[in-house]
Amino acid sequence: MKDDFVYLDECVPGIRWDAKYATWDNFTGKPVDGYEANRVVGTRDLCAALESAQEKAASLGFGLLVWDGYRPQRAVDCFRRWSTQPEDGRTKSRHYPNLDRAEMFDKGYVAAKSGHSRGSTVDLTLYHLGTGELAPMGGHHDLMDSLSHHGARGITPVETQHRQHLRSLMEDCGFSSYEREWWHYTLKGEPYPDTYFDFPIT
Repeated sequence: MKDDFVYLDECVPGIRWDAKYATWDNFTGKPVDGYEANRVVGTRDLCAALESAQEKAASLGFGLLVWDGYRPQRAVDCFRRWSTQPEDGRTKSRHYPNLDRAEMFDKGYVAAKSGHSRGSTVDLTLYHLGTGELAPMGGHHDLMDSLSHHGARGITPVETQHRQHLRSLMEDCGFSSYEREWWHYTLKGEPYPDTYFDFPIT
């Protein structure tokens, strides 16, 4: 692993993770190139900011569950190849019900050069510390739909409040949000703003 990159679970005590792209539970329907272990990796700066965010979340009765951090460029290339393959319907209803595969890039849900590959972007959600249950957010990870946008209509007041809690605490800890994905945050002043890494997660 590159210098200055670490495993989140070793650097942020108590954080939960589920590296979706290392599993079959993602929009491609299978493990993605470069994700050879169910671990989440990021820069040390990312981890420091996440530790602060976790403390703020705990003050509200929440913990953080991370789905993705650093993403190898080879994984992004895998997404591009997948988007050109014939539709098999296996993940469409869950992840992109109102889009064609190829539209994911045009609509801004998947990027040919992803901020994740720079090591300081994270996908995450909240869970209730008391029960361990995920906080309802009005849509799951990688739902490529307007329902996932910040300020989306069609979700409940509680779901809206949870999204607002997550956005507020992440922005307070130095992250910027992405309007199309309530779960996606990038560290302001990230240490490698122009470098797209491609080492695998092992």
